[in-house]
Amino acid sequence: MVAKSRDARPPAMMDVAQRAGVSHQTVSRVINDSGKVAEETRDKVLRAIAELGYRRNSVARALVTRKSGIIGILTGTSSHWGPSTRLLTVELAAREAGFLTLVAPLQDFSKDSLDGALDHFLGLAVEGIIVMAPIAGTGEDLQAFTAPVPIVVMTSADLSETAGMYQVTVDQELGGRMAVEHLIGLGHTDIAHVHGPRDWYEARQREAGWRAVMEEHGLAVREPLGGGWGASSGYEAGRALVAQGIPQAVFAANDELALGVIDALAEAGHSVPGDVSVVGFDDAPASAFFRPALTTVRQDFATLGEDAVRILVRAIGGDEGIVSVFVSPTLVVRASTAAV
Repeated sequence: MVAKSRDARPPAMMDVAQRAGVSHQTVSRVINDSGKVAEETRDKVLRAIAELGYRRNSVARALVTRKSGIIGILTGTSSHWGPSTRLLTVELAAREAGFLTLVAPLQDFSKDSLDGALDHFLGLAVEGIIVMAPIAGTGEDLQAFTAPVPIVVMTSADLSETAGMYQVTVDQELGGRMAVEHLIGLGHTDIAHVHGPRDWYEARQREAGWRAVMEEHGLAVREPLGGGWGASSGYEAGRALVAQGIPQAVFAANDELALGVIDALAEAGHSVPGDVSVVGFDDAPASAFFRPALTTVRQDFATLGEDAVRILVRAIGGDEGIVSVFVSPTLVVRASTAAV
């Protein structure tokens, strides 16, 4: 066999048709599994494809069928467990549903960046888009964008009804409320909050849940501390709490923050939960192996990813009976909380 030169063009559909002795349209019907083709003819086409090493041109197919089999995913660049796990579960669910994914990470969620990424997806003939938009203001910018394909937004933004746009998210405020109600049920009345970045929807709503429950029970509200998602931010907040005078309990906006708080308390000679009860958020895999094992609010990322893809696929198929989905979190009680 003579090796092909590096500059030789890849085999095209016309080459397959010529090798199989059939028409271009017949090859197209076999490749796209559309229309009736005699079994003997189908076998000849498939043999020709194998012999020539033909690969289907997905872009050309999309132009003809208007179905690319591709979903665009717009996400941030955070490497923390929650965002990265959410992205992975969506990619796996999309593959299970028969779709390939294109991922566009954004370092900033300005309107120009958002519009540019969405336009890029549309230029690649995606059939639908999933947006993991954590930054405040993104929801409003999305609603101003006119897209010819359905969009599923995995964010806690307060989105009004927009044609072709659907929301799939965990009820973050409910999760915050569950954490604080648990601590109050244990007899704690002085409950501090270590918050995440204030420009993240999730951080704002977890804090809102904490604040609402404290006010409903008539309890004094300390000024929240924090500002990041990492353990170092939790550690600095924990040191500040030690300097102020330790509270009876701490609700941290994620598990990494809780880990930092626990480390700062231990460094100052305070035990958890002997002196201070601590609750986290996310139920990251390592949280069960903290010392002590961490009480936390679990987000079911697998269900969340499956729901997002399921709704998008239904929307792609033209289903008009779709409603947004708000997944309830669950409280996982471990050894880091105890009664007063």
